[in-house]
Amino acid sequence: MSKRRKASIEDVARRAKVSITTVSRVINRVPTVSRKNQVKVEEAIAALKYTPDVNAQRLARGLSNAVGLVMPGYPGIFHSFYAIELIRGVGHACETLRLDMVFHITNGYNPLSTAGVGGIIFADIIENRSQIEAAVEAGVSCMVINNIVDDLDVSYIGVDNIAGGRVATDYLVSLGHTKVAIITGNIRAQAGAQRLEGFKQTLKEKEVAVRPEYIVEGDYSRRSARLAAEQLLELPEPPTAIFAASDDMALEAMTVIMERGLRVPDDISVVGFDDNPSSIYGPVALTTIRQPLFQMAESAVRNLNAIVLGKKKPPIRNILSPQLVVRESCARPPIQ
Repeated sequence: MSKRRKASIEDVARRAKVSITTVSRVINRVPTVSRKNQVKVEEAIAALKYTPDVNAQRLARGLSNAVGLVMPGYPGIFHSFYAIELIRGVGHACETLRLDMVFHITNGYNPLSTAGVGGIIFADIIENRSQIEAAVEAGVSCMVINNIVDDLDVSYIGVDNIAGGRVATDYLVSLGHTKVAIITGNIRAQAGAQRLEGFKQTLKEKEVAVRPEYIVEGDYSRRSARLAAEQLLELPEPPTAIFAASDDMALEAMTVIMERGLRVPDDISVVGFDDNPSSIYGPVALTTIRQPLFQMAESAVRNLNAIVLGKKKPPIRNILSPQLVVRESCARPPIQ
């Protein structure tokens, strides 16, 4: 056999003096193979340095080579750093593992077809929990990103969003701010609700008033952030600090502040969430909460693939800690 040619399953079968079917059964851990033949096949695999073809393994087990990515739709999704990073991370991992990606944007209400995919990644859960429940019920391997789901037999990887809200708010309070506002994400989503909860918890612990007029709901889009920032700036007593639940919204809020002739951070401090690289290159570098979106997406694909191939047992669950990244957009409040 040429040294340049990669060993095939036929080469393993000839060396072990067994059938190709027996080799396939050993590779796929089918328990019907005798111990004697199993040893012969394993020795042949080691001697030939044979690496099983992942696609062939999947086909032998009746598995699809495709991974589904389901993402709830919202305004400006294709201009969202969050969405783009998840799509990029899933796509990169699929390319590395030689998997196909099937992308689906959902409104949360229509039934989701699980045909043709070996597993599904759900990028958050926004009004589409029934789709995850149906996939789990159908026996499809699932992985959820950015949502902690402890009441379903499903794997997930996410960020401690309550801690993220607490860290952002605590930083602003530590600078001396007592007029602290928040532009929330979609509070029907776990991330949006938990970042708001972390904000409220910290203000109460620091004995800073939680003022209802300082809590304005957004949906992660720049348009919602513009409307929210305008609303906050028109208050009789505007805030001196704003925590926006995404960098996209924080950047838009900063734009509105500057359009009004105010300065960041001299007049109003701003904190975002995500650590979008574009937040470094604006007029003022944005202080933010970092969550490793690309790495989360890559890890989700790799763990889901391992589950589908039987190399790992579900559920796989991982909660990451967010990190404060201090830049230029925050300062002590102006002297009144």
